[in-house]
Amino acid sequence: MKNDIHPTYEEATITCACGNVIKTRSTRKTMNVNTCSACHPYFTGKKTMLDTEGRVDAFLRRYNKAKKA
Repeated sequence: MKNDIHPTYEEATITCACGNVIKTRSTRKTMNVNTCSACHPYFTGKKTMLDTEGRVDAFLRRYNKAKKA
C-alpha cells in the first residue's frame, strides 16, 4: 500500500432520528440517519404489506397465478 493516501479509520458515532446511538469505526467521525435497526418496521416486526390500488391482484390476474395463502 502507498503511504499517506488512505483516510484515517477511527471511532465513529451513528445517531438515528429515534435517538438510538451506535458506536462503530469509520472514516467519518459522526453520521446522522433517519432510520436504524431499532426503529425500522422490517426489523421491529411491524412490517405491513400495502397493496396500493390492487397491484398484487392485477399482477396475479395478468399472469394467471394462484394467490398463495
